[in-house]
Amino acid sequence: MSVSWPQPSRLALVFALLWVAYVLLWTPGPFSLRVLGLYPKKLGSRVVGWAASCSLPVSWRGPLLGRFAGHYGINLAEAEWPLVDYPSLQALFTRRLKPGLRPQETVVPGFVNSPVDGRIIACGRIESGVAIQAKGLSYRIAELLKHDPGAARFEGGHFLTLYLSPKDYHRIHVPLPGQVSAISRVEGELWPVNDASTGHVPRLYERNRRASWTALGDGPCAGLEVAAVLVGATHVGGVVIDARWLGGRTLPRDGGFAVDHLPCAAGDDLGTFEFGSTVVLLIGGPKAGDWSPSRTGGDVQVGQRLGAFR
Repeated sequence: MSVSWPQPSRLALVFALLWVAYVLLWTPGPFSLRVLGLYPKKLGSRVVGWAASCSLPVSWRGPLLGRFAGHYGINLAEAEWPLVDYPSLQALFTRRLKPGLRPQETVVPGFVNSPVDGRIIACGRIESGVAIQAKGLSYRIAELLKHDPGAARFEGGHFLTLYLSPKDYHRIHVPLPGQVSAISRVEGELWPVNDASTGHVPRLYERNRRASWTALGDGPCAGLEVAAVLVGATHVGGVVIDARWLGGRTLPRDGGFAVDHLPCAAGDDLGTFEFGSTVVLLIGGPKAGDWSPSRTGGDVQVGQRLGAFR
């Protein structure tokens, strides 16, 4: 007796439907995240990035960009240029602010200032090489800093997670005076980094695409070391380290290199997000045990103090 097998195309369709059913019905987490599991996040992010970078006719800029800014609550009064001078949505997102709007707080011993405008969504100690993402979900510092073989030096230090929403200013700034020692990039997934994701996607920050920037503190911040990890997200494929720290080199797609202790000052340009995302700020070094956060949650702006020596 002969057996009649389905055609390969029909068999593939059956498996695809079974996979969709599995993802939607049995994967834990909110339904929106289960649907997102089926979405081609990297391809979608490339398409959105391309569309956002397309130049708009001058006559369209006011209506389109103005409506977008109004929808998300972007404070256009702080923007460096008039709305019609931004040629694209991406240009508006990566806008600079008017000079003087984000002064650095007064220098005190061990100060670390906020590198971004955003919201502190997590803060705590790094214990056994682990930090907390949200709702008890943890991630490993050694994996977050994938290309840094000495991640253990952050043990006993602190982490602060700062989330940027679409309304926020999207440039990242240096949080303390010191010397830049390394930068790297990790190619990864592009899950969103909103409240639903951080509470349900395990090891989110160590899974997503990201770039890191590391500096040794000096002067009033001697004995501290800071790593700023810029975490990408869905439709946030562009995680850009400022060219100043590259020394004419190209940052690998998945790799990094040492930096020859370039001097940095609090408030200098560090990088840029193309759309919103998250910065995980790690505070370590031999004097990390003397450092204490002064802000553990809520909204914060560039230059506002996050903590200092006790």
